[in-house]
Parts: sequence; structure tokens; C-alpha cells
Amino acid sequence: MITNLHIKNIGIIEDIDISFNTGLNVLTGETGAGKSLIIDSLNIICGGRFSKEMIRKGENNSFVEICLYEPENEKSIDGNIIISREININGRNMCKINGRMVTVNELKEFMKNIIEIHGQNDNQSLLEVREHIKYLDEFCNEKISNLKNEYTEFYKRYIQVNKELKDNYGDERERQRELDLLKYQFNEIDEANLVIGEEESLEKKQELLANSENISSTLEMVDITLSENVIDIISNCIKKLEKIEDIDQKYKESTENLRNAYYEIQEVGRDMSSYRDSVYFDKEEQYSIEDRLSTIHMLKKKYGNSIEEILQYKENIRKEIYRIENLDEYINNLNKEKKNLKENLNSIGTKIHNIREEYSEELSKKINQNLAELEMKNAKITIKVQYLENEFFESGKDKVEFFIITNLGEDAKELAKIASGGELSRIMLAIKTVFSSVDKTSILVFDEIDTGISGKAANSVAEKLNKISNYHQVLCISHLPSIAALADFNYYISKSVINDRTLASVKMLEEQEIIYEIARISSGEINEETINYAKKLRCKKLAS
Repeated sequence: MITNLHIKNIGIIEDIDISFNTGLNVLTGETGAGKSLIIDSLNIICGGRFSKEMIRKGENNSFVEICLYEPENEKSIDGNIIISREININGRNMCKINGRMVTVNELKEFMKNIIEIHGQNDNQSLLEVREHIKYLDEFCNEKISNLKNEYTEFYKRYIQVNKELKDNYGDERERQRELDLLKYQFNEIDEANLVIGEEESLEKKQELLANSENISSTLEMVDITLSENVIDIISNCIKKLEKIEDIDQKYKESTENLRNAYYEIQEVGRDMSSYRDSVYFDKEEQYSIEDRLSTIHMLKKKYGNSIEEILQYKENIRKEIYRIENLDEYINNLNKEKKNLKENLNSIGTKIHNIREEYSEELSKKINQNLAELEMKNAKITIKVQYLENEFFESGKDKVEFFIITNLGEDAKELAKIASGGELSRIMLAIKTVFSSVDKTSILVFDEIDTGISGKAANSVAEKLNKISNYHQVLCISHLPSIAALADFNYYISKSVINDRTLASVKMLEEQEIIYEIARISSGEINEETINYAKKLRCKKLAS
């Protein structure tokens, strides 16, 4: 759910914070007060398009931040997610999810399963036929999910097999050219007899050889200094101290310490002598190492960034050579696999089709029942599930499309071609009512879904929104008193002029203020009659 929405510098909104709550949140206000800007801001934070003309006059950027409580979302921190989007007048976007920078597409992908916005221009999914199958499958839910998962695995392999069948290197001449190139690459790597880890070992040897002269001279100097000077000097010092060591214990201890140092320095001297004898410089070995390293570096440039990658590339080439040399057998095996895959896809696809056909009738019936309650009694939704014999799609073998009859005696026509904006809003509301208990989208936003309706239809829309709010957080901009009366929380959007600038503001209403607002939108006036009418409407919500 949305816990807080912060909007800055969008249209007449300078800087506002709105704290939303669970259930049905209804926003009302006079025309032009800024209600649509709140929906625009929600669209922006969901990754929607933004025009720089929306930036408040005199400002360089707009900013929208939304705080969500989504405890089951993997990106949440203690259940909380903070999302922000800043848009500068130069068109630069800065989007963040919990402080981490993301692209607009990443933002859109993340938000699409959290917030769904519906309004006069936001029901495009109903107009896109490819989306219709998603509605039906969502209704089928667990009855179809396991079969779809099984189908998807076969489908992925089917696509891969088709790709491999097409990728057969063309004619015989082209295949031979490719084979010659692969064999040349294979032999070049194979003849190098690469060993994992040898490059590091060779580089270490190369460094030793390059510094052998310096190492040798240093060891010689240390060896001579120790053997001809230091050891003799310490030996003489020990002899001198031995003459007085019995006089005092401290002299005896110093003598013993010096003897120990003498033995240790003797050992170091022997080591220096041994190291010195082991150091050598072999010009031929240096050339051999340099040549080997040159070969390795050349192969790395061609085939990989490391010996491991080069050897893996060699293995891939070996498989490809085998594939080309045994292409007829390989293609035959692929064709056999393709045949088996098609059989599995057809079998599972038929089962999926049967479930869709069965549930399409039930879904149509439930949607039509809700449409009747929304005062669209003559409207009938028909969901057609067409099984395509020779086609395979990612979601099965079906084409699913919603058709509608708006008037008695007419033929069913494509929903996208016949339904008006107001009708689409009510159809979407009917669908959402059917899906309310299983729909995983946590936040639903309805922008003036009540446009063009009144009377019973208005009351029914209010009841549907109220029902949906039992399962989702619902935000609704409305002009209807019946909807405002059933709200769990009411917000009033107003505008005022301060220092010759128009500013929008939002206030969450107390109960008495709610009554006055219901009275206002019911007739445009607040008087005893409209207040009594408002109280009567509100009673239904308060009683529940």
C-alpha cells in the first residue's frame, strides 16, 4: 500500500505530502484544483511519460516520491520501499528504488505489479487483444498454472530447436569454409598445449631471470660482508666477553646472547652462499619463456581472456566441428526432437484450451453480472477462445479475445472497436470486481471512473469500489457523492492564490467535513437539505 506521496513542482502543485491509508481513499475537489496532477504524479512514479511542460513555472525540476509498505516484496526493507523520480527541465531523469539508481524501464517493470491506474485514458490493456489472454488465465489461476509451466519448458526448447535447424551454415561450400576455419582455430589452440596456471608460473620465472644479475650481485655482497667482516667481528667480541663473564651474571647473559646471534648469522651466511650459487642467467631459457608467453598472449587476443576461457572455446569448437561433420545425423535428431516437442505441445495445449474454454464462460457470466449491476444491462461480454491447430505461442495454442454486445439485437464486436471510454472504465471495474480476491496488484487507482454515470449506476460503482477495497488499497478521484460517502478516508483538493501564484493543497477530512463535502458535490451547495442527504448517504458506511 501507499503510505505517503510527496509531489514537488508539478503544475500548480508546489510541494505537498499526502498520507494514504488502507481501504478506499477518495479524492474530491473542484475542477482545476489539481486532482488530475496527483494521477499524473502516480503515473510518473510508475515510469510513465513526462512532459517538461508539466514542471512548475520558474522551477528547474519536478520531484515525486512514494513510500510503500509491501512486506512480501523482495526489495522492501522491513516491509518499506521508497521510490523517487526527479525530472529536470533538460529532460534528464533520476530514478531511485531504496536509494539505488535505476533506469526508467527498470522503474516501470518494478511498479507494474504494484500499482495499476485506470481512468478515461488508462484502460489500454482492455484494447490490446494480447492482454485478454492474461485476464482469462488469471481467472483460471491454479487450474492452469502447472500446465502452463510445463508447456513453457517444452516451448522454450521448441524455439531453440527451430533456431538450430535454421542455423545450418547454408550450402555445402559455406559449410566447408566454416569447417576449415573452425579446424584451423582448433588446431592452433591444440598445438599450443596450454596448461591452466602456466602463464602465472612463466611470468614469475621471467621476472626472476630479468633480475638475476641484480640478485646475484646483492647476494654476493651480503655473503662477503657477513663471512669476512661481521662474523669475525662478533667472534672477537665473544672472546673478549668470555674473559669477564664469570665476574657478573649480566656479562654472562650478554655473552650467551651474542653466541646465539653468532650462530644465527652464520646460518644466514650459509643461506646467502647457497642462494648465490643457485642464481643463474640462461639467455636461451629467457627467450623460450618470452616466446611461450607471446604465444599465450596471442591466443588470448583471439579466443579468450584467460587460458581457462581459451580451453573452453576449444571445447565449443570441437562440438561445432562434430556438429557440422555429422550435420545430416544432427538435423535428423533435431527433427525427431521437434516432432516429439510438437506432440507434447499439442497435448498440453489442448488441455490448456479446454480449461480456458470452460472458464471463459464462467468469467463472461460473472463480468456480465457485474455489468448489469453497473447499469449496463444490455451489454454482454463474450470471451472467444480460438484454438489454432498449426500455431504455438508462448502461452499455448489459443487466441483469446473479448467481444461485446452493447445493444440488444446486435452482433458481438471486438471490444477495442466499440466500447467508449466510460464503458471501458465500467468494464474494467467489473473485471476488477471479479478478480478482487485473487488479483496480486496491491494498489488500484481509479481516475474519474464515474464520468457520465449517475443514479443506480453511480451507487453500484461505489459499491464495487468498496468491495474491491477489502482486498486492495484503492485510490479514487470522483465527483459522485455516493462514492465519497463510502470512502474509508476522504481527501479534499483545493487551490488558492498566494503572491500571485496558484497553489494546490490536499487535506484529509474529518467526519463533519466529509458530510459538507458530500453535500457540496451532490448539488453544488451546502444547506440543510444537502447536509441531510449527505448524512443519509454516509450512514451506510458508518453502519458498516
